[in-house]
Amino acid sequence: MAAYQIDGWTALGDPSRRRVFERLTEQPLSVAELARELPISRPAVSQHLKVLLAADLVDVRPEGTRRIYQVRPDGLRQLRADLDRFWSGALANFKRLADAEARSTSQKGT
Repeated sequence: MAAYQIDGWTALGDPSRRRVFERLTEQPLSVAELARELPISRPAVSQHLKVLLAADLVDVRPEGTRRIYQVRPDGLRQLRADLDRFWSGALANFKRLADAEARSTSQKGT
């Protein structure tokens, strides 16, 4: 386990880290495979994966001499739950504003 905890949103705030994560949504990969596909070094990929691990967004498993990283479904569920909560709040606020506008318009017409 990492020495610090970071939330998923903060972890994905870095564009390079987000690209690493996006690649892992397509398929599990090793550090070397990620570094070959991205314009960042192997040590940088390793550091980004360390942060993604701390944020519970990826899991790692040994496969021979390699470590294979893959997206952690529970980490994605938490991000999705946050988005659903944000979206529900935004829709409720929009409805409240639309209802207030409709009442104001109907009162002006009488």
